[in-house]
Amino acid sequence: MERIVKERDRLIQRSARTIGLAGTVVALICLVLPGAVDTPLLVLLVPLFAAIAFALYRMGQSRSILWVVIAVLAGSLAILTIHLGNVGALYPITGTLASPTGLSDSAVEAIRMLSAWVIASVGIVLTISLGRMIVLAGAFLVSLIITAVALSGTVTAALSIAILFAGWTIAVVIGSLLATGVLRAARRITNIGRAHRTERQASETEAQRRQGARLLHDTVLATLTLLAHSGVGVSSSALKHQAADDARLLRQLRLGGTPSPKSSGDYTLQKPTSESVLGNTLENVKQRFGRMGLAVSWHGTGQVLLPSDVLDAFLGSLAECLENVRRHAGVSEAHVTITDDDTTIRAMVTDSGVGFDIATIGDQRLGFKESVLARLREVGGNARVFSSPGSGTTVVLEVPR
Repeated sequence: MERIVKERDRLIQRSARTIGLAGTVVALICLVLPGAVDTPLLVLLVPLFAAIAFALYRMGQSRSILWVVIAVLAGSLAILTIHLGNVGALYPITGTLASPTGLSDSAVEAIRMLSAWVIASVGIVLTISLGRMIVLAGAFLVSLIITAVALSGTVTAALSIAILFAGWTIAVVIGSLLATGVLRAARRITNIGRAHRTERQASETEAQRRQGARLLHDTVLATLTLLAHSGVGVSSSALKHQAADDARLLRQLRLGGTPSPKSSGDYTLQKPTSESVLGNTLENVKQRFGRMGLAVSWHGTGQVLLPSDVLDAFLGSLAECLENVRRHAGVSEAHVTITDDDTTIRAMVTDSGVGFDIATIGDQRLGFKESVLARLREVGGNARVFSSPGSGTTVVLEVPR
């Protein structure tokens, strides 16, 4: 928030400087018009306008109230100089007498510009604190008194005072809007950032929950299912090996490790390499299911380099499909065909088992939805299922190269 406040002050200062300098130029142009003021008087006014411009320039760079005071005093002195030059009070300094027709229209416009534009521009930087607002009141009173004195007796005095009030009001409104608007925008940005962080944390939590669900499904639940069925179709040594792997993984998780799946029910806590050859890990999957009584026949190529995250998702989904064959198809053999092209790696898992009605797969089927489909989609892949009762099942897995 401190940085926002500094940026707000810088914006206010630069706005006041730009507006003030523009008014200074316009007022000076009014005075240099032919017949506006006498030449000796104009010579006296030029240094005062230079002082005004310098004070406004420094006000745009510094938060010091000194430059505000100098700008107000220099502007007020310029108004008095125009007035005194008109009434002849500067004679013989200017070498002229008072104009018999009073202030020229251009001189009146210059005084209006100085009081209601140039000096009023400092009001923009005097609205951000109580102390500065006290200075604002003083600067306004000085400008009001000087303008009333300089234009007293003219037919447009009342109009000039009204213009002065309007100029100061506009300056205060601009300063207030900038001061409150920037802070309001900063608060909204902060709220948006907080909401974004909350959403991101929720997404990360959901991702962790889904990963935990997959881990639970692929390890402990798989082992418990075997135990619930008394290990039917699985040798006792394979069951012991599976339970030992689960126990080792859970012990490592308790110590703070982060699992990375190698295959269904097989996780590692070591950092994977950036790329791996697919064929090197297919054999591990084959051996795992061979121990459990499912003969897997491999077809096609396996000599394909895949990034570790894509490989993990591909193997995890493939192993889960083979696990479904082992549990539900009622057969002891499955076929896996690996194909690839320039953009995609595909695995077709086929069995000649009992099959099923695809319409009966509900959202509660965590195994396929999370351990196959969601896992592949996280790396840009997809899965398709083809099956019907009594005709076996084919699952096509796809991942990008």
